[in-house]
Amino acid sequence: MKLIKYAALTGLMVLAASTQAETIAKVSTKFRMLGPNDKIVIEAFDDPGVAGVTCYLSRAKTGGMSGAVGLAEDTSDASIACRQTGPVQLAEDIYNGQRDGEEVFKKRTSILFKTMQVVRFYDASRNTLIYLTYSDKLVDGSPKNSITAVPLYRPTPVKK
Repeated sequence: MKLIKYAALTGLMVLAASTQAETIAKVSTKFRMLGPNDKIVIEAFDDPGVAGVTCYLSRAKTGGMSGAVGLAEDTSDASIACRQTGPVQLAEDIYNGQRDGEEVFKKRTSILFKTMQVVRFYDASRNTLIYLTYSDKLVDGSPKNSITAVPLYRPTPVKK
């Protein structure tokens, strides 16, 4: 009975962490006889500090019985693409680089101690936002990472 309560509580914690991003699509990568298949999940989230920028994150999701109850550890594999989806105005502290490395998204990828994060940087000389996704663990993180850049300019139409 305690195991069921623990699994339910864990499931609620995982669901609470998932509300930051909207799931766009899922693709199965490995068939599991018991429990859900392993998947690649595509999620979208808006940068909470920069209106008009949306990021799309694809990440591995472990299935099976342990994945079904929230006890599986997802791999550190992920990819990210961020795009300008509306007018962008940078806050002064982002423009000055004072918020470089700010966490804009975080998702738990195991029951304990492992998370996938997205952090933002601003390249002032190129007027570009840079987003980095990586996975960390309390004891042993992973060097696997992915990066994307969002140039902040409006192209001028070509005159004919």
